[in-house]
Amino acid sequence: MQQKPFAITLDVGTSHLNKTGSWRTERPVYVDRIPPCNKTCPAGENIQGWLSLAEEEKYEDAWRLLMQDNPFPAIMGRVCYHPCEHACNRKNLDEAVGINSVERFIGEQGLRYAWKMAPGKDTGKKVMIVGAGPAGLATAYHLRLLGHQVTIFEASDKAGGMMRYGIPKYRLPREKLSAEIYRIEQMGVELKLNTPVTDIDKQRQEGGFDAVLLAIGAQKGRMVEIPQEGDLPVMDAVKILRDIEEERPSMLYGHVVVYGGGNTAMDIARSAIRMGALEVTVIAREADDNLSAHPFEVKEALEEGAKIKTLRSINSINGREIKLEVMLSREKHETGRAESVNSGDFETINADIVVMAIGQTIDKNVIGQLTELQLGDDNIQVGPDMATSIDGVYAAGDAVPSFRSVTISIGHGKKAARNIDAYLHRKRYKHPPQNEEATPDKLQTWYYSDAPRAIQPVLEAVRRKNGFAEVVGDLDTENAAYEARRCMSCGNCFECDNCYGVCPDNAITKLGPGKGFEFKYDYCKGCGICESECPCGAINMVAEEI
Repeated sequence: MQQKPFAITLDVGTSHLNKTGSWRTERPVYVDRIPPCNKTCPAGENIQGWLSLAEEEKYEDAWRLLMQDNPFPAIMGRVCYHPCEHACNRKNLDEAVGINSVERFIGEQGLRYAWKMAPGKDTGKKVMIVGAGPAGLATAYHLRLLGHQVTIFEASDKAGGMMRYGIPKYRLPREKLSAEIYRIEQMGVELKLNTPVTDIDKQRQEGGFDAVLLAIGAQKGRMVEIPQEGDLPVMDAVKILRDIEEERPSMLYGHVVVYGGGNTAMDIARSAIRMGALEVTVIAREADDNLSAHPFEVKEALEEGAKIKTLRSINSINGREIKLEVMLSREKHETGRAESVNSGDFETINADIVVMAIGQTIDKNVIGQLTELQLGDDNIQVGPDMATSIDGVYAAGDAVPSFRSVTISIGHGKKAARNIDAYLHRKRYKHPPQNEEATPDKLQTWYYSDAPRAIQPVLEAVRRKNGFAEVVGDLDTENAAYEARRCMSCGNCFECDNCYGVCPDNAITKLGPGKGFEFKYDYCKGCGICESECPCGAINMVAEEI
């Protein structure tokens, strides 16, 4: 007796004796939906794509796909706050895929095997970039891929911007940073260090540059006026972090009080502990659950010995005594967020230094001669194409209005490069349309097995406090491939054969490995079983045209 295929109730071939497609009111179609990780990535990476290659242990292919969007995978695998993982649909099953850890692993392979990216065919166009931070370097990289000549002018003696002068070594080892920057130089980017630009227009004309990118960052610490008597040092966090990087005396001794609740405040607190401070206290206006610092930064700071006093503000300083006002947390009903308001109650603590970590602003002196440049309070105003109010002048990174992070700056760099390229060719760049998102309701998570997340090794807190050794370690080859396999391929067919197996009409044809499937609409009744059984949401039922 001939064995019947799974879920086929008729004798083999008999379902094709009569064409039944005319019964349909809806028809199934295969779709490619954008996974939430891809959608939320500020750098615009094809995360699902390179995870799929990593799953097959095709690490160089994964690296090259990743490098189409992000020139710093080894860096981003360390410093990105991975919004992709917060959006990952797998968290509704067990835990989000460790995208960041796999990206770091792939980036490490790129450094280990010295993989390189080739520049595009020379266009003869020249672009001037002011600032060698993440935005400037990323723009330079993408412009070289497009074949343009690029010169970066950097005032400091080393490239990297806030990646070097704002992120401590325990989060980003400098040898990794320098290696990924060097790869960009190898593509032909000219990097002029110790070269501040005092007159951008003049430099542009003398150098024969066709376009300019301002990537000057926000490297001035924001200060707040606090009534003070006595000479207690009050410093800004940006200067302190730069002093540590350049191995200058940082004044982080005795009892260090850090004012601010963000990631920079935690960086200062954790650096002060490593510098040998006797005590470190972070003062934040926000409540514990409303700090702007990422939870893992707060957790690690506490593990290392920092104290965090939330719902407090500094009222005044008298000698070594700091007067704190206790705050109350109240919910703003129109936004649903909590705000801190004064309570009228006070307390005091003693300190040997206060470090302000309450934000950063741009140094307007760098661009002061550009009188036609439209500025905001602490940023350069740009349009959707990253263009400023001056023809041929663009801006990106922390200097423009946006949330400030390395990942966002890298995304700005890619966007700026594409728009500059269009400008150089007298065109306008149009972003390709984005597909519908693969939201959780589109998935059938029953298909996927539970798989606990691979954990990166973390240095013990007692060892972390003694120096600037890297805190978090790498995945090994086995764990990296395993973690990549946890990806559910949201919104895109991975040829699981479910639709083929459950179709009662035998109306689906397999096209071969990597080619997917095809519906035979003459025989499809539009029952929708294929859609309901597709684990990744790659099938959609659409109304039949009348």
